[in-house]
Amino acid sequence: MKMILDITGLTPESLITLAAGIIAFITVYVVWQGLVERDPLSARARSLGKHRDVLKRSLMAQKGNTFQRNETVSFMRSVITRLNLLKGEHVAKIVDRLTQAGWRSKDAVVIFLFFKLCLPFVFGGVSLLGVYVLADVEMAPIFKVLVALIGVIAGAYLPEIYVSNASQKRRVAMQKGLPDALDLMVICTEAGLALDAAMTRVGRELIKSSPELADEFGLTAVELGFQPERRIALKNLVKRTDMATIRGVVNTLIQTEKYGTPLAQSLRVLAAEYRDERMLKAEEKAAKLPATLTVPLIVFIMPSLFVVLLGPAILRAMDALKNF
Repeated sequence: MKMILDITGLTPESLITLAAGIIAFITVYVVWQGLVERDPLSARARSLGKHRDVLKRSLMAQKGNTFQRNETVSFMRSVITRLNLLKGEHVAKIVDRLTQAGWRSKDAVVIFLFFKLCLPFVFGGVSLLGVYVLADVEMAPIFKVLVALIGVIAGAYLPEIYVSNASQKRRVAMQKGLPDALDLMVICTEAGLALDAAMTRVGRELIKSSPELADEFGLTAVELGFQPERRIALKNLVKRTDMATIRGVVNTLIQTEKYGTPLAQSLRVLAAEYRDERMLKAEEKAAKLPATLTVPLIVFIMPSLFVVLLGPAILRAMDALKNF
């Protein structure tokens, strides 16, 4: 208290008066806030107006981005169409690969072919620019040509590698969620739902945990509704995923429909099998862990351990040699 009085230069009576005034002001403010009649509708209207303005700005931004994207895709399509790259048997294979990666848009083929056409020239030009203009290292002409050729080959294969990696990641994600999806299908079929209704419900339940598998199940359920034969819709599922486990599920569903075997029992057996397979893969990775950690152990831990253990002995030996 004495320190406060010394800093502020106030007397005790003045300090007490100031504290009482602050307390009185806070009391009056709290009572006034409690007695003021509030209008929740106006506050709600202001909140809705702000939310509407935010949505309007976001929609306008999305429209602008969509317009720019449509212009870009139109330019790509014009280039690909002039070169007649959309004709041929290779287009169907590209569509299948892009579908397996999760890109089913009609513009996906155009974008893929455009990048596959342009990236070799881009990478080759950048390589030539780096070798002949920016690089300070003297190189033989044959090596400069080789660097440019490597750039062209990298640009040609980069879209292929990107699509392959995307497909592989998607398969791994679907493989992780498949046992749970089959368990849900068992529950749905035992509850009396048909196959298309069961797939629709399972796809709805897997949106957060496995969106890739939910997407495929939802599309298959739609195809089961309008395809003349269920076999066609199930075969399309195998074609879109290109997974051995999905192929096993589809074969089981086809045989169940053909021979009239219980669907729930077949799906339960498959779910248990795939879950055991997932557990075995996890155990296999755990068993490989000691061998994998051997190299980091030797490179990073052993040198420091040798320094800690042998360092004092080496220092003592050096001191003893100096004394002689």
